Amino acid sequence: MSNMEYLKNKPIAILGAGACGKAQAGDCALGGATTRICDLPPFAEKTLFGIKEQGLKFFGEQLNLYGFERSGVAQFDKVTTDVAEAVKGAGIVIVTTPSIGHRPFFEQLVPALEDGMVIHIFPDNYGSLLLRKMMREAGCTKKVIIGGWSSAPYGSRVEIKGGVVLPKVRAYYRAITLRGAALPTIDQADFLESTKYIPSMDGITKGDGVVGGETVMDTGFSNVNPVLHCPGTILGVGVMENWGVIYGENKYDFSIYSHAYCPSISQVQYTLYQEQCKLAAAMGVGIQAFDKRQFFSRENILGPEYMGPDYEIPFDQQDYIQFGTGPHTINNRYITEDIPVGCHVYHELGKKFGVKTPVVDSMINLANAMLETDFYESGYSLEYLGIGHLDKDEMLEYLHEGVYKEKV
Repeated sequence: MSNMEYLKNKPIAILGAGACGKAQAGDCALGGATTRICDLPPFAEKTLFGIKEQGLKFFGEQLNLYGFERSGVAQFDKVTTDVAEAVKGAGIVIVTTPSIGHRPFFEQLVPALEDGMVIHIFPDNYGSLLLRKMMREAGCTKKVIIGGWSSAPYGSRVEIKGGVVLPKVRAYYRAITLRGAALPTIDQADFLESTKYIPSMDGITKGDGVVGGETVMDTGFSNVNPVLHCPGTILGVGVMENWGVIYGENKYDFSIYSHAYCPSISQVQYTLYQEQCKLAAAMGVGIQAFDKRQFFSRENILGPEYMGPDYEIPFDQQDYIQFGTGPHTINNRYITEDIPVGCHVYHELGKKFGVKTPVVDSMINLANAMLETDFYESGYSLEYLGIGHLDKDEMLEYLHEGVYKEKV
């Protein structure tokens, strides 16, 4: 393992100013790091509103097993819409955008990369594969470490009043462990070590610590969002669309965790997870292990991320911490990201490695019908990620060693 102390006094650049980006930026700045935050037009006009002038308020319950919390008004070294300006001289670059934002950010990031940078993608969602591909296409040979995580360090929501995005972000829980991996995994020890210099990871490093996935495909499979969000939203759509209409509740208090999850949805989620496990086994990569019982509770497999493996809220009890977390429409990232990225990649891998994925496919089919679209057409393909032409051995050599076989 290399000595990563050179990162200690270098700025941290946060790319993306949504809930995850704001939370990480605020936490890093309050934790003592020189922190920069960047978002791109046309979103930046709203997402960066007031931050340069007023700072960013980071607050919330931050529920976690060990009680770690940090809050306050964070001030930043730079608030910018220029990626090159944000990352110049930075040691750690944290990418927090939804998957749809990866390519536009990476287009500006690749020419601005500097030797020694460590890139962390939260959640990875195959962004590490895309970034390495874009570097190859651009002829970029900078010596950087790239990796991603199965999730974000928080459950967080931006404060919005009357359609105005305020310079405030609420963290309602903090993870005590996260699963991450580098591409290639020969960089993994350094990648994991670099988290010691990221204040937004303090709740994890002071908790149960980080866990190294076998490869970045492992962190893709270990992202709980497709398992939790897709069945919960699609099968709970009747509750969601009637909440505040005939149920007499405030529409914006709805949560799939608190109001939609039930034993039958849990069974679908568990079966989807079993399909993921079969895919991981066929590919020769890992996946985070969960017991079946962990799926059958209000928080499902999300709860152990911040309260440990024994945390369970029975279905006959409420989950108040999730109130208001939504989604409030079927046209939400729980579907528009987790179907075309998460589920569609599983579908493509199933075809490639001969694993049937009927529950995954049913999620895609129902989402197609509800949104009148074709996620089979628009979803991530293995070619888009640069791995479609690789056989199993070639793919594993690339994931582990970084040896890439070009398409003939």
